[in-house]
Amino acid sequence: MTKRLHVIISGRVQGVAFRASTREAAIALNLTGWVKNLRDGRVEAIFEGEDAQMEVMQHWCEHGPPLARVTGVEKHDKDFTGEFMDFTILYGR
Repeated sequence: MTKRLHVIISGRVQGVAFRASTREAAIALNLTGWVKNLRDGRVEAIFEGEDAQMEVMQHWCEHGPPLARVTGVEKHDKDFTGEFMDFTILYGR
């Protein structure tokens, strides 16, 4: 079953390669979507893909890369749209 997950991650998540690591993890899991920094210091991401891989990605977001210190993850399940062809990093806030 395919699904879409929208997350907003809080903590020390900017300046620690969070976006690049998120992209690598998503690509390894065959997920599509995007990740970006928010002005308030959080990171936002949308993932689309198969249920099992989405669970792995959701767990990954709760920890992030080694230098990150995640203090919270807001998770919102959404309807799958299939609008993405790959997983990208969005720049600009």
